[in-house]
Amino acid sequence: MNFKTLHLMLCAAVSAGVLATGSAMAQAPIVIKFSHVVANDTPKGKGALRFKELAEKATNGRVKIEVYANSTLYKDKEELDALQLGAVQMLAPSLAKFGPLGVKEFEVFDLPYIFPNKDVLHRVTEGPVGKQLFTKLEPKGIKGLAYWDNGFKDMSANKPLRTPEDMRGLKIRIQSSKVLDAQIRALGANPQVMAFSEVYQALQTGVVDGQENTPSNMFTQKMHEVQSNMTLTHHGYIGYAVIVNKKFWEGLPADIRTQLEGAMRDASKYTNAISQQENDDALAGIRKAGKTTILDLNDAQRMQWRKALLPVHKQMESRIGKETIDAVDKEVKALGIK
Repeated sequence: MNFKTLHLMLCAAVSAGVLATGSAMAQAPIVIKFSHVVANDTPKGKGALRFKELAEKATNGRVKIEVYANSTLYKDKEELDALQLGAVQMLAPSLAKFGPLGVKEFEVFDLPYIFPNKDVLHRVTEGPVGKQLFTKLEPKGIKGLAYWDNGFKDMSANKPLRTPEDMRGLKIRIQSSKVLDAQIRALGANPQVMAFSEVYQALQTGVVDGQENTPSNMFTQKMHEVQSNMTLTHHGYIGYAVIVNKKFWEGLPADIRTQLEGAMRDASKYTNAISQQENDDALAGIRKAGKTTILDLNDAQRMQWRKALLPVHKQMESRIGKETIDAVDKEVKALGIK
């Protein structure tokens, strides 16, 4: 047993002890540690703070939400282990994190250009497909509560990225995802898996040449200060799943669980409503900073990127499952989009 696992198990034991004491003393609030890896002034960060406010109000102080932002409690490589061990009760990891956990169907969200717009996306996350995906987390000891938007990703590097060929040979940071790995390789670049909290320094020191992210993530982490070029490819989606430790959640009093579910519904509506504005404001901030040349693709240029990346869908069928990919494509067709 390594030190990190031992530390997490000890934290879990302490958390369990705290919960036991809390149930014995009616006055003591139930503490929910909500850990995430981005800044407070991002869509996810603001959503977590809104949930804290709504949950504590709805439960009349019987629940206390402790929000730990910017990887202050756990880095993104560690947090799922911590949740499963009970050392933390709530997370909002990006959907890409569930593939390495063994629930590969979630990697459908990583496929390039699979969501033409937010309408299709929300038909998936708020409909039967989203619910079915959450049930696949339960054998892992995880309960899915909500899907939160961030937005669509763009590419950045220290050179102009006008066409897919401009990516050739570049070292590009990605999250740990086989789909994202295949996506970067399809562009002739070299994928580099790296924790979100380490990206700025890696860009600054040249460990990686570029990355893919939403404008809000780039701006709040100051990545634009160390990237001279950004192309608005909108090639992929970053979203999050708000999840809890299943055993902890099912052990809560039924009335508190109902109150927290209501708070989560309202927090989710708020988060998804502000996500686009947050990204628009961040992009304006990047432009204003004047350190990054931004290229907005025309239709013909965007079609070049789509053509280079769409073969990844077929390549990943055996991994994600053709049925899951087809379920998303069905929602695209339902809205009359080709």
